[in-house]
Amino acid sequence: MANIAVQRIKREFKEVLKSEETSKNQIKVDLVDENFTELKGEIAGPPDTPYEGGRYQLEIKIPETYPFNPPKVRFITKIWHPNISSVTGAICLDILKDQWAAAMTLRTVLLSLQALLAAAEPDDPQDAVVANQYKQNPEMFKQTARLWSHVYAGAPVSSPEYTRKIDKLCAMGFEKNAVIVALSSKSWDVETATELLLSVLAVAIMPGFAPLISQRLAAPVGHSSPPLLPHMA
Repeated sequence: MANIAVQRIKREFKEVLKSEETSKNQIKVDLVDENFTELKGEIAGPPDTPYEGGRYQLEIKIPETYPFNPPKVRFITKIWHPNISSVTGAICLDILKDQWAAAMTLRTVLLSLQALLAAAEPDDPQDAVVANQYKQNPEMFKQTARLWSHVYAGAPVSSPEYTRKIDKLCAMGFEKNAVIVALSSKSWDVETATELLLSVLAVAIMPGFAPLISQRLAAPVGHSSPPLLPHMA
């Protein structure tokens, strides 16, 4: 890494450790690489949000061109949020893209990410499925985000109803993470979530059925969709 980047990130790393603001907001940062090319961040879910009580791990990679280009940050902890991919943890935040300025710091990034959890931007989503739920069914979004916070980030127990649905599908032999994703993306409808899980399994076993399965998964909950397998004579 270029010397200017190393010196800058060393200073900012110490700034976060000593900052009363980051300490008060339960924000932490640790070294992963002794060369300061990779850091591990942690932010607490903000109060009065579905993320409250959760602890969220972040992967932070520092480019050689830092601070003239932003760090590359993603969520390691799974989270249900319109601006964060529920699959990869990729983040849609302007200061991590075209609105970055060299005067910004690691502390700025961490505080901005925590603020994002309290103020989503569903019209500029990273995860379209989550954003759609956020806008069309806010209460379901809150309950879903709270459940993800409980399962993946250690937040307090959430909706017993949602937990029962997860247990029901897990009892059928499906993997828990896949069940949570399926139910979350299918409005907690057990029937359509089951179809989704079976469709994914069918793709793995019979790749030739992928086009038909894609049509089925695209159908909204409550709408008819093409049968997964053709009727036998």
